Amino acid sequence: MIKVSNILARKGGRIVTIDAGKSVLEALKLMADENIGSVVILEDGEYAGLLTERDYARKVILKGKSSHETLVRDIMSTGLPRILPDNSIETCMHIMSESNIRYLPVFIDDALCGIISINDLVTETILSQLETIEQLKSYIHS
Repeated sequence: MIKVSNILARKGGRIVTIDAGKSVLEALKLMADENIGSVVILEDGEYAGLLTERDYARKVILKGKSSHETLVRDIMSTGLPRILPDNSIETCMHIMSESNIRYLPVFIDDALCGIISINDLVTETILSQLETIEQLKSYIHS
């Protein structure tokens, strides 16, 4: 069974963050520079939520707000389900589907240790399937 810890090990432990008091435009620039679709929001140095491209589209663009004047804390997603490194990717897929979200924060106790995306889950599933195929090919040819 593939676990969240497998994904985090493949991705590495780097977490991209921005302060909740920054402008949405600053967060978008950071996300573009890092080529990511979400960024962790910190309030007083602690995890406060996530800002996603979806948050921007729905809470800024569609409402005619200014990216320069709107603060990250005003549009970030909060109260997301928290997962653990020991959770399976099947559990994560279920949570994401039920909650209609694309990102999940991963915690050990109360400490954020990573973020996983639906893309991470799909990639890990594909890699696992490719490994199974190679093992089957090796078995057949031996």
